[in-house]
Amino acid sequence: MLPSRAVTGTCLHLAVLILCFRLAAPQKGRKKVVHVSEDDSGAVVVQTAPGKVVTHRGGTIILPCRFHYDVSAHDPDEIRLKWTKLVEPMSFEDVFVAMGVERRAFGSYRGRTALQEDGSGDASLIIRNVTLQDYGRYECEVTNELEDDAGMVNLDLEGVIFPYHPRLGRYSLNFHDAQQACLEQDGILASYDQLHEAWLEGMDWCNAGWLQDGSVQYPISKPRDECGRKETPVGVRNYGYRHKDDERYDAFCFTSNLNGKVYFLKTYRKLSFPEAVQACKKNGGAVAKVGQLYAAWKIQLLDKCEAGWVGDGSIRYPIVNPRSRCGGREPGVRNLGFPNKKYKLFGVYCYRSTTSGGSKAAAKEGAGKWKPLQV
Repeated sequence: MLPSRAVTGTCLHLAVLILCFRLAAPQKGRKKVVHVSEDDSGAVVVQTAPGKVVTHRGGTIILPCRFHYDVSAHDPDEIRLKWTKLVEPMSFEDVFVAMGVERRAFGSYRGRTALQEDGSGDASLIIRNVTLQDYGRYECEVTNELEDDAGMVNLDLEGVIFPYHPRLGRYSLNFHDAQQACLEQDGILASYDQLHEAWLEGMDWCNAGWLQDGSVQYPISKPRDECGRKETPVGVRNYGYRHKDDERYDAFCFTSNLNGKVYFLKTYRKLSFPEAVQACKKNGGAVAKVGQLYAAWKIQLLDKCEAGWVGDGSIRYPIVNPRSRCGGREPGVRNLGFPNKKYKLFGVYCYRSTTSGGSKAAAKEGAGKWKPLQV
């Protein structure tokens, strides 16, 4: 899928190359047409698409990159194409390299990446089965024996931000703990851009949390005294870059499309947490993680006014259509905290992967009624 968000009719003029990007009415699946006009220069020139390319977890995306060079001066087999990903300021990891007929992918990109090679000068990279970790900024570099040039492409994911703190309580996570907590709940630490987008959509959260770049921030849509004074302007409040080992905050996590389904399991009675784990397992799944519940709420529009266990031992429920008896006037995932796992009884939200096995009977949401163990 090529980007649905693009700059229409924007022409970029370089000293040796004019590239004009045109895109029809923004629809998913539309192709971006790149028109190239070149002069007599023999320099290697690389141009990537402006803005972002957007997909979701599990999808396929093309990172667009085209280059021009003087074919009379250089053997095509001498051209090296290299894709890298920016992981920290001025720090890159290798993704894919091609030279002549040789191709090599690196790390988690093995088996998922290839060059599009749609005509000469096309260095666009195809990434299949996109993961949360693929989110970020990529560099396309083209090199011959004498010169090189590079361009950047931003890969964005459709998804949802969720604030998170563990059973230990608020402000209990250093940066590394926050990274691990997000991973355990089917997410990654969110970027500033993702948090800012969530704020534009109305996100309001009074507790500061770690972001992917090591900064600590929080979004405020409704100023109030308990969140930095009522007269302070709305926006994403920024604590700056904090000490990753010593300082402790909450986390802002990001997750994307589910490769499965979250559902509220029907049982004869309420369950303790150990019973909930067994109930979901017997039904062909597992207790849903916090990120999976958020993704189901945002993407699958799961709306259930019923409190239930989720994977971290908290009690939550997703509301798409707010009503007074379901916790307020705003949509969202309600959080009732971390009760005693052994003695408190609730329902349970289960998650079943589309790739998991199981009988046809278990593949039916909430199939039958599970009778909990007697304890």
